[in-house]
This record gives sequence, structure tokens and C-alpha cells, in this order.
Amino acid sequence: MKSIFAERLLALRLEKGIGQIQLAKDLDVGKSIISCWELGKSEPTLSKLIVIAQYFGVSIDYLAGLED
Repeated sequence: MKSIFAERLLALRLEKGIGQIQLAKDLDVGKSIISCWELGKSEPTLSKLIVIAQYFGVSIDYLAGLED
């Protein structure tokens, strides 16, 4: 079962119309990291979570599933 973070990251990426490779470049991580996050195999550090939230213009609470 995927985590809420994994589902929301995938949805935000698709909504923005970018691929995993582009997102990886924009966030300065490897493409395999994006894949692991979206599959729920791992989660980002707090510092990277902040970067992701800023990149997509959402809150950390949203990414974590604490708000809709």
C-alpha cells in the first residue's frame, strides 16, 4: 500500500506535467529516488520535504496527509 506522501507526490508531478527525470533534476536528486518516493519505498528527509513543498506550492502538512 502506497503512503499518502507517495500518492500526493505522483499526483502533483503529473498535474505539473513533468517526468521523473525532470523532477529529479529540479530537486537535485537521482531519478531512482523519485521512483522510490512515488512507490512508497522510501520518504524524503525533512530538508528535502521542505524543498518539495516549495517546488509544488503546497504545505508539508498536505504532503504528509495531515490536510486536504
